[in-house]
Amino acid sequence: MRRYEQYKPSGLDWLADVPSHWQVVANRALFRARQEAGEDGLPVLSVSLHTGVSDDEQNEEENARTRTRMADRTSYKRVRPGDVAYNMMRAWQGAIGAVRTDGLVSPAYVVAAPTAALNPAYFEYLYRTGWLIGEMNRASKGITDFRKRLYWQEFKQLSTVVPPREDQDRIVAFLDQKISEIDAAIAKKERLTELLFEQQFNTINHVVTQGLDINAPRQPSKEQWLDSYPAHWQLMRIKHVLSAIVDTEHKTPPMYEEGPVLVVRTSNVKGGELTYANAKFTDEKTFSRWTRRATPEAGDILFTREAPAGEACVLPAGVKAIIGQRMVLFKVNAERLDPHFAVHSIYSGAAKVFVELLSVGSTVAHFNMSDIGNIPLLLPPLEEQRAISQKIREIQNQFKPVIASTTSSLEQLRELKHVLIESVVSGQVAVPRE
Repeated sequence: MRRYEQYKPSGLDWLADVPSHWQVVANRALFRARQEAGEDGLPVLSVSLHTGVSDDEQNEEENARTRTRMADRTSYKRVRPGDVAYNMMRAWQGAIGAVRTDGLVSPAYVVAAPTAALNPAYFEYLYRTGWLIGEMNRASKGITDFRKRLYWQEFKQLSTVVPPREDQDRIVAFLDQKISEIDAAIAKKERLTELLFEQQFNTINHVVTQGLDINAPRQPSKEQWLDSYPAHWQLMRIKHVLSAIVDTEHKTPPMYEEGPVLVVRTSNVKGGELTYANAKFTDEKTFSRWTRRATPEAGDILFTREAPAGEACVLPAGVKAIIGQRMVLFKVNAERLDPHFAVHSIYSGAAKVFVELLSVGSTVAHFNMSDIGNIPLLLPPLEEQRAISQKIREIQNQFKPVIASTTSSLEQLRELKHVLIESVVSGQVAVPRE
């Protein structure tokens, strides 16, 4: 790791030392607020959390919609190449970027026009690091995240690490090349991960819809999604193999970061598994109120009816839980249905097509309770269901190591990108001269 020759204290809480020939100055010494009114004929730009400032008007159809929606653009702000623009409401999330084309931005944006020798792309790299996002978060005004705003008066007080313009340009050129290479590697890993999950799904889907015995007598299917299926299987509605379908309370339970009872929300059911990402919990009093209709037990199925619709998982043993909004509880008839087989059937064949048909003509798929009971299942005898469930676990165990390895490599690439940007824009790593 190459370093600059000399360093000095930065005077900043978030950064110890900077190269001795760099400066640390307030944004008011680098920018002025641009307040030019908008005018017709210019594209409306937006700031993405991932790609910076871009043109919203990608095609003629979108242009027409935008012109109709924004016939009077005089309330919009003019931006020019070299400016830096940020969304006041989302700056604390990293919605800030360099402007590379003439255009307009929403009145909810702040436009900072440079008054010093500043490469705005360097500033974009710097201000999208965790350090500066944290500084913008602390400077934003508002009681909750939803109401936070970073106004010009606070933004101009923030301190910026400023290399000489020659260093800025070299840093931007270096990072543009390296980040492009890393992003290409990330895209390949993401595609490989997608292919692995797709291969796993197809293997499981074949077992769920065709069974384990390739020599078993078959009957033709009347469904477009399936040519044939084992003759001794039945195509039936899920309500006929459940002992109960229990809707949730149509209100939000009190939720906490910790507690004895898991509140299962739609975000906690994904890909046939119960996940604890952003998990919320509640207390015993709420558990008593929310389980008056039925208590979730190990082996029950948790099903999402919206946002997104059609996700499902089996409640594991040892988990005390209630279901949150847009969730449904399936009480399984253990004499007719293996819950693990049922969950994988929901992601395959007839059930999958059923979910997709509900989404036609709608931006959000949504299950009514009557829809849920009519989810179709292709059902073998119970013992065969259990054998298929065991085979599915074997398939998952075969794919798990390679998926884990690919996912780990993907996270390492993302971390490398993050560390590289922070190290270079803060001067902790020197960019080589040509």
